[in-house]
Amino acid sequence: MNTQTRISGLLRAPNTGGTTEGYMPGWANDFETEALPGALPQGMNSPQRCAYGLYGEQLSGTAFTANPPERTWCYRIRPSVKHSHRYQRIDVPYWKSAPNVVDDVTSLGQYRWDPVPHSDDDLTWLTGMRTMTTAGDVNTQVGMASHIYLVTRSMVDEYFYSADSELLVVPQEGRMRFATELGIIDIEPKEIAVIPRGLVYRVEVLDGPCRGFVCENYGQKFDLPGRGPIGANCMANPRDFKAPVAAFEDRETTSGLTVKWCGQFHRTEIGQSPLDVVAWHGNYAPYKYDLRAYCPVGAILFDHPDPSIFTVLTAPSGSPGTANIDFVLFRERWLVAENTFRPPWYHKNIMSELMGNIYGQYDAKPQGFVPGGMSLHNMMLPHGPDRDAFEGASRANLGPDKLDNTMSFMFETRFPQHLTEFAGKEAPLQDNYIDCWESLEKKFDGTPGLK
Repeated sequence: MNTQTRISGLLRAPNTGGTTEGYMPGWANDFETEALPGALPQGMNSPQRCAYGLYGEQLSGTAFTANPPERTWCYRIRPSVKHSHRYQRIDVPYWKSAPNVVDDVTSLGQYRWDPVPHSDDDLTWLTGMRTMTTAGDVNTQVGMASHIYLVTRSMVDEYFYSADSELLVVPQEGRMRFATELGIIDIEPKEIAVIPRGLVYRVEVLDGPCRGFVCENYGQKFDLPGRGPIGANCMANPRDFKAPVAAFEDRETTSGLTVKWCGQFHRTEIGQSPLDVVAWHGNYAPYKYDLRAYCPVGAILFDHPDPSIFTVLTAPSGSPGTANIDFVLFRERWLVAENTFRPPWYHKNIMSELMGNIYGQYDAKPQGFVPGGMSLHNMMLPHGPDRDAFEGASRANLGPDKLDNTMSFMFETRFPQHLTEFAGKEAPLQDNYIDCWESLEKKFDGTPGLK
């Protein structure tokens, strides 16, 4: 039955072969989808006249000569130049971009925050964004920023896109809808969504209040990590990524469009909804992923592998093997290594590690790292298990052990992460976090044997 579905004002394409509940499966596929029959040209991209009086337009996410190019052809009611007008600078005070080095905030240190609390304020996706750290330089398109979002109200006749970055969204509380030019994505805790650079959307609250984490990627877009000797299976499998089917609005109403460009925010008013793409095909699109589909791999005899073994997505840099950003997931799994200190060992490295807790208890920090909380261990600063985790793991009876009811993640980058003024002065910083290592004891006494 070729029947369209109307959701949040958008007319969505019917479910057909290969779609599941309004989504198309696969990683970086060349998708094609139409919300009205015959709206998508066949055999060419730019016919002299498009069906339904639509306009053909290309959205490019890479340079034209990139291999492979990432682009999507859109067939829309109006060309997007009709969704752009004279812009005025506006202030979005809590959303910061790199470089953002605050003179009286010290970024060198080990930091941990309790969850940023909800407030009584009326907060949308834009006004509820709270930047915690920045790294690199948005103007040269390298690095990233990490944010907490607090959202209590849907955007109504208001739209947004970032010319600076793609956004990786990690919900921790509440359910949200991203109504985009290319279709509808609903996400909830234990899922993620990635919104590409340049794509227009609005955010609606389905079940609030909403809180979560955002990794803003200035550099090359996220990709699946190379599996190397692991081979074709496990980790994040391509079939589990879902892109939306086409959906469009044809509404004549005064609307606002905000653009983030080089760290600045600009707003314009237009006379209609910009979500008017009736059909599209290409490989540059938003997508969602269920973190419960991630299949972890690990040591099955001895030693603890590097956290890179848990990478879900990676944004490459110009240096092979060194990421601009890694998105790393620590979820439920079995621990079976023999004669091994099983939690992450004490270490310092060149990567800056910002962690967030989605739910449950993290094995290296059984106390203090609570759901909705964050921690930051900057580049070349030592960190590792607290005393309780060390003593427990050192003396445990090492049978098979299921790490259950746990899901944390890491935004890891090769750049130092600088704290914003909000992170250093307003967010609920745990001033005593550094003390979690204070009670570690000297066990060395010059005599052989285990202590």
